[in-house]
Amino acid sequence: MDRVPADMFRFTQGDRAELYTAILHAFGEANERLETALGLDGVRNRLRSVGWFDALDDEDLARALEQLQNWKLLDVIQNHAENYRTASEYERRNLQFSLTRRGEAALSGVQHALGVLASSGALQTAVLDAISDRLDGLAVLLGEPSDRRVFTALMELEGHLEALRVNTKQFNGELQRLLRAEGADLATFHEVKSATVTYLEEFLTNLDQRTHAIASGAERIDVAVLHQRALLGADLPPTVSEQAKTEWLEHRRTRWEGLLAWFKPSDGSPARVEQLHTVARRAIVTLLQVLDRISESRRRASSAVADFRELARWFAAAPAEADLHRLWSTAFGLSSARHAHLGHPDPELVPANSTWADAPSVEISALLRSSGRTERFTRTGKVRDVSAIKAARAERARAEREELQEAWGKLATGGEVRLSAFGELDHSLFQRLLDLLGRALSTSPDSTGARRGVTSDGKVEVILRPPPDARGAVLTTARGRFAGPDFLVDIRVAGGRP
Repeated sequence: MDRVPADMFRFTQGDRAELYTAILHAFGEANERLETALGLDGVRNRLRSVGWFDALDDEDLARALEQLQNWKLLDVIQNHAENYRTASEYERRNLQFSLTRRGEAALSGVQHALGVLASSGALQTAVLDAISDRLDGLAVLLGEPSDRRVFTALMELEGHLEALRVNTKQFNGELQRLLRAEGADLATFHEVKSATVTYLEEFLTNLDQRTHAIASGAERIDVAVLHQRALLGADLPPTVSEQAKTEWLEHRRTRWEGLLAWFKPSDGSPARVEQLHTVARRAIVTLLQVLDRISESRRRASSAVADFRELARWFAAAPAEADLHRLWSTAFGLSSARHAHLGHPDPELVPANSTWADAPSVEISALLRSSGRTERFTRTGKVRDVSAIKAARAERARAEREELQEAWGKLATGGEVRLSAFGELDHSLFQRLLDLLGRALSTSPDSTGARRGVTSDGKVEVILRPPPDARGAVLTTARGRFAGPDFLVDIRVAGGRP
């Protein structure tokens, strides 16, 4: 395994660490503007643009550049293309500095570290939807001749997968730190954890459906063909060797295996998204338990020890013995026995002059101890017959299912049709059609311009494409008319016929 040079990040330590870091950032900004080399004047100007405004003479700047050169972070060359009028101008503009490969790596490492420290992870359902859309788009693009569009779509897919991986890792770390957080303000702590529980519950909603859509999209793609066409569309320079191309393809295969590991592992092992589902569920339970303990601690502001100490102070301050007895009775609730009125089942067997010690024992109910009342045995209540209610509810549910299935069967198009082809509809059927159109219009269009919507049970899918012309559609119901663009509609029902 390759190791990072030990002195690569030496510039981040010491008294002049801020100056060294600012100089590297200045060269990084120059590279973004396609300026590969800077002289002393160029470095000074770039330092101002990155936020360095301290006084700095030429000698100090030259020493800093020389030190970075000794650390192999900067490279120095002589500029022979310029025309110099004086010796001082030659000394000032002759040397040109540029970042070495190690300097670019060091600057990238610092920027990445600062970005990680400032960033916060997130569980974004939008990323899952974007992955699903890119997979659908790749399945369509593989049937077209454009290799560059295949390459672009594949890079977008890998970018979304990397965002999912990084955000999930950071969010999981923040979640574990939140579960271990101690000593925070209780009000803020309670608010943050309540919001986190809501956030996790929203993410878990329809997670299984999104996972299934991504796994189905990955199955439709021929990976070998995809990577070969992406390699052609990448337009690598002619100087790239065959080994570099092989490594490029191997990197693509590794990314694709990472996608399968997240959503549909080839070896049959549990998908990582399922582990994420388990972690989120466990975190919700843990957070709710912590919130219950916080609420309980708020309800009980003092401990039992503090209560007894305060009671002792009251006893010490009582003015008379009668007050002590009254305080004792109020604090502990000890009074005369509540079972003294109970008697033997056959009182004639026990003489009236018998002492308590000699008299036989009397059974005392456990309910008397807990609630102060004895049992009262009465007639058992009749159990109501609810079979008719259950049958009516089952019949109503069956009728609703049949009505829904019939409605989906009427709306199924069996292919792509115009919206105006529906013509006149029953109002309830029109409401279901309007619901499907709303689900499709609420999603983002894919690379082909189509919008897809799915019902909550996943049995009905609608694909909406923009109208090819400016025609309008008018649908008529018993309650009015509906007008809008004449979309191309494709409604598919699982297991049904149009």
